[in-house]
Amino acid sequence: MSQTKTVYPTQLPVLALKGVVVLPHMPIALGVGRPKSVRALERSLESDRLLALVCQRDENVEDPKPEDLYEWGVVARVLNVGKQPDGVLQVMVEGLVRVHLEGFVHTDPFLLAHVRTVEDPTERTLEIEALMRGVTSQFERYARLSRTVAPEAYMAVMNAEEPGKLADLVAQHLPLKTEERQRVLELDVTSRLEFISQVLAREINILDLERKIQNRVRKSMEKSQREYYLKEQMKAIQQELGEKDERQAEVEEYRKKIEAANLPEPVKEKALEELGRLEKMPPMVAEAVVVRTYLDWILALPWSVRTEDRLDIPEARKILDEDHYGLEKAKERIVEYLAVRKLSPQSKGPILCFVGPPGVGKTSLGRSIARALGRKFVRISLGGVRDEAEIRGHRRTYVGALPGRIIQGMKTAGSKNPVFMLDEIDKLGMDFRGDPSAALLEALDPEQNHAFSDHYLELPFDLSEVMFICTANVLDTIPPALRDRMEVIRFPGYIEQEKLGIARHFLVPKQRKENGLAEFGLQITDAALRRIIREYTREAGVRNLEREIGTICRKVATLVASGDPKAPKRVTAKMLHRFLGPPKFRYGLAEKQDEVGAATGLVWAETGGDIVTVEATLVKGNGKLVLTGQLGEVMKESANAAVSYVRSRSRRLGVDEDWYSKFDVHIHVPAGAQPKEGPSAGITMATALASALSGRPVRKDVAMTGEITLRGKVLPVGGLKEKVIAAHRAGIRTVILPKENERDMHEIPENVRRALRFRFVEHMDEVLEEALLPAPVKPASPEPPPAALEVPRIPVELPQQAPPPPPQA
Repeated sequence: MSQTKTVYPTQLPVLALKGVVVLPHMPIALGVGRPKSVRALERSLESDRLLALVCQRDENVEDPKPEDLYEWGVVARVLNVGKQPDGVLQVMVEGLVRVHLEGFVHTDPFLLAHVRTVEDPTERTLEIEALMRGVTSQFERYARLSRTVAPEAYMAVMNAEEPGKLADLVAQHLPLKTEERQRVLELDVTSRLEFISQVLAREINILDLERKIQNRVRKSMEKSQREYYLKEQMKAIQQELGEKDERQAEVEEYRKKIEAANLPEPVKEKALEELGRLEKMPPMVAEAVVVRTYLDWILALPWSVRTEDRLDIPEARKILDEDHYGLEKAKERIVEYLAVRKLSPQSKGPILCFVGPPGVGKTSLGRSIARALGRKFVRISLGGVRDEAEIRGHRRTYVGALPGRIIQGMKTAGSKNPVFMLDEIDKLGMDFRGDPSAALLEALDPEQNHAFSDHYLELPFDLSEVMFICTANVLDTIPPALRDRMEVIRFPGYIEQEKLGIARHFLVPKQRKENGLAEFGLQITDAALRRIIREYTREAGVRNLEREIGTICRKVATLVASGDPKAPKRVTAKMLHRFLGPPKFRYGLAEKQDEVGAATGLVWAETGGDIVTVEATLVKGNGKLVLTGQLGEVMKESANAAVSYVRSRSRRLGVDEDWYSKFDVHIHVPAGAQPKEGPSAGITMATALASALSGRPVRKDVAMTGEITLRGKVLPVGGLKEKVIAAHRAGIRTVILPKENERDMHEIPENVRRALRFRFVEHMDEVLEEALLPAPVKPASPEPPPAALEVPRIPVELPQQAPPPPPQA
């Protein structure tokens, strides 16, 4: 029986839709408000009530042009029109047949297009029949799982005979994106059914997973409710039988621990209060874990546990001497503390700060002090700590909160009077999370630390019996308020004799044992050790010295393990080249000969003291000052002061006073890769420049340090002990120092004082008198002689009369 084919107009008004794709056989309500859309609707109502509904490519376009629309749409019949209070027309339409836009007649006052309708074929091949059955079966399962398909819509799909209509009806009920719906509209029947089948399979899998998840959640909830119900029943039965449940047993156990812990009264009250909260809490509440952890911390801390001090002063002194060579000032301070404790047991623990270069034994001395006192030792490293909560802890409201490092250290120590070492306190950081150094103010103040407050505990903890020892390489980075609370004990760099004693008594036996040579009996002679100290290391401490000794031991151990009969039992100085290679440093004078424009200065850094050669030269120019060697701002200002002083003394130096307008001055402080700062090289730079200008060589065995003023005054400097030790190590014979530093000479070891000659000066003229040699004898010549400058020599015009002699000291 043939069906009559419906004839549609070839021109239709076009209604552009935002984010909506209407399919054939699909009734839908649309809101029409745009002027062109309203006029297109009016044109449709005036004729046959037919419209072409086409989706926009971009729904944000308010006035779509032909290129903004898809080419495929649907012919729809307007069923009824209503008007809403806001003026928007509510239009009910039904999709009839697919339509292709062939072109537009006009776009104003509304869109009118030439259209070509496309009917779906009704024949059912074997492939289409198979696809239809598959889609029908899938949709039946989808409707059963989703439960969102109305019964009448489900029946319409089940009764569909035409393949195209079946695909369109099923697509109406699937959660498709706009692009996917447009694809359904454009595909032929076979492809459309395949695509719908794929989408159905995907949605069925998703619905299956959703159902499994829901079942799992429901079972879990049922299980939790069942467990709660059974536990409540068990609790009631135990109460009837006079038995206690696990919760009650836990509470009683905590109560016994609190009573036996000998806690201070405020702490005990707080612990019992928290225990009462725990007892009233339901078993599954997360807060119960927080309370248990808090109670565990309170019970783990040594509120009243202390160790007895070993007050035998000779024995303590013996232990300190066994573990460390030298460091007399630090050892003396510990002996003083023991004496005070013996006479006044209630005295507070000291807060010491060991300051010195790396490798001089600051941290290991803290461990030795604990052994000498008979106390527990605990150490925390503060290097890189930037969060204030690391010191004071987090409040219990935070997930995973814990006490700060100090309270954790007290728990580790297990006593309330340990030796507590705060290592690298000068390397504390600070950022948006707070200032850790500010948090340490309370802990390191003897007047406040009897009631130290941690954010986690919220209880006062007594730190007054703790012996705090801080270590630092420099004091400059420690805030003044924190520095004021500590008693600073400086650890100078070791001199050669001390290093020799440390190597002989500590380092060689330690490395011999660690490398398995104890039974072999390896010996390293004093001459070999002295040469290692002089030519293979240059440091304030002994870490590199220990590494070099370890290298020798490993190489000898390799020979012994290989069965080499030539493995030496005694390493002499001549064998060092074989084990350590060529020397790394030159021992002796800073300069091999007296030179013009080169003066030896003394510097001090974290690693200890050292010598440095300051070079000055003059080149033709217009008075420019060039400074190289990575000099800091203070050191550059000191160089400018030195140049101004030398200019003011031009006549005394025997040069033309206008030399500065004819030459550039270049001052260089090697090594160039190492940053340098400070004013103490002022007299050294002035001496080098005066030498370069006057042609008088600088004595090679003289080293100097001091700040210079424009008037030539020599001001005091710091790091005197380290600088003098460095001069002694380098073989310098005479050291020029500021007069005001004479009061610091007691810090310098006796053997160093005996080996060096010291010249204390107040004015720069005295420095030049001591450091500069007379100018070389000039040959007779009618012409003015050139000044003896650095190569290349630059002629400087001298005055006609002989220069006056420099002032005597």
